[in-house]
Amino acid sequence: MIMEEYYYTIEQPGVVEFKDKGSRFIAYAYPITSVEDFKKMLAAIKEEHPKATHHCFAYRLGTDKNLFRVNDDGEPSGTAGKPILGQIDSKNLTDILVIVVRYFGGTLLGVPGLINAYKTATALVLQVTPIVQKPIEVKYNIHFDYTRMNDIMILIRQMNITVLNKEISMFCSFDIGIPKSRVSEAVYRFENIPGVEVKALK
Repeated sequence: MIMEEYYYTIEQPGVVEFKDKGSRFIAYAYPITSVEDFKKMLAAIKEEHPKATHHCFAYRLGTDKNLFRVNDDGEPSGTAGKPILGQIDSKNLTDILVIVVRYFGGTLLGVPGLINAYKTATALVLQVTPIVQKPIEVKYNIHFDYTRMNDIMILIRQMNITVLNKEISMFCSFDIGIPKSRVSEAVYRFENIPGVEVKALK
């Protein structure tokens, strides 16, 4: 199996509205990086649409894509959350949440109709929201003397490394994300700067 070096996600929210037999389906796509992000977004949507009949959703998190959740919010089982997740997965996306708000229009859509409506609303919002490719990063910590800051920052820029956390004093500690394809090269170059300690983070 080829180890993936990139993943696909969105960087900005998107929204579309879709109507089917009088029911309104408003689909929201959000970039998220944690379950906490998801909880905040869902609470905000419920506050914005308190009279909606359903607030259905699906999300997928992490570059290994192992963390996901679907919810039908009172719709017949499997008619909302799963079709939403199916559309997310068809575009190979992660770190994304899609919430579809439904206002019931008086006509029952039936199970196939509901599946189609949630699938269509999600497909539409993913069409209008730009998809971006990002490198999968491996997390490391580097510990170094402040006098080495310039060497460290040059290397971080050259290798497109993300600084996740930093503590700066006489001795500095950075948590960094190194693009997967460049880990061995980056670690080797950091270790060649005198007095720099490099260790992998879980």
